[in-house]
Amino acid sequence: MKKALFVFLFLLVILAGLSWTAARPEESKAKIELIFFDVGQGDSIYLEIDKNFQVLIDGGPDDAVLEKLGKEMPFYDKDIEMIVLTHPDSDHLFGLLEVLRNYNVKNVLWTGAEKETGDFLEWKKLIKEEKANIFLARPGQKIIFPEDIYFEIIRAGKDEKEINDTSIVGFLKAKDAILLLAGDISQKIEKQLAQDFDLKADILKIAHHGSKTSSCPEFIEEVSPSEAVISVGDNKWGHPAEEILQMLENLGINVLITKNLGDIKYNF
Repeated sequence: MKKALFVFLFLLVILAGLSWTAARPEESKAKIELIFFDVGQGDSIYLEIDKNFQVLIDGGPDDAVLEKLGKEMPFYDKDIEMIVLTHPDSDHLFGLLEVLRNYNVKNVLWTGAEKETGDFLEWKKLIKEEKANIFLARPGQKIIFPEDIYFEIIRAGKDEKEINDTSIVGFLKAKDAILLLAGDISQKIEKQLAQDFDLKADILKIAHHGSKTSSCPEFIEEVSPSEAVISVGDNKWGHPAEEILQMLENLGINVLITKNLGDIKYNF
């Protein structure tokens, strides 16, 4: 019943495009967990609030996300309040197809950017069949979750030449912590964002698995995080690039890499 109430209120927030603050005790004791899943060469970020409200941002390159969700969610809970597709490359998309096949997804957020692949065609088919509420991400949207956690989108492309540059970029605010999720954007987009926004954040999800085509110094210095997370697995592209790791080290940023550490968990 509690979960159904959260979903109803959550939908009112999105449809109205306005923020919402849940009535709650002055000092919240809700458990908030954020996990950068180790899904190999791809991205998958899991947010769980008080054990009964789940959001999944990207799904990784295969079905490994199902095992991850099975360990985090009670066996009887087959509802996921929202899935977010930052952009339609398969290393972010494929796992979400498996989630749509195995869970009841209430809401879907994506950019509308299209890609001519079998995985993408399957994505469009499955989200239509799911009968979930589908929302297109746009800059300025602020989605408020229970416990005053919010996701504020600062960039979401659709018609960029490079599909990575269509990525949803936004701040995830959980209690006193601010995280910046950068998708797979390139240095070109990073430089634009560094000029246009105050990007300060405590934790930065490094763009594009630590590729040297992302993480320009101007962007990293503007964000000025204390920690940086790199989601990466075995790959032929040399991710994360040594020069990116060296720059982060020189700036005094603590770097956490899923390939080395497995799932990276934060509790708030």
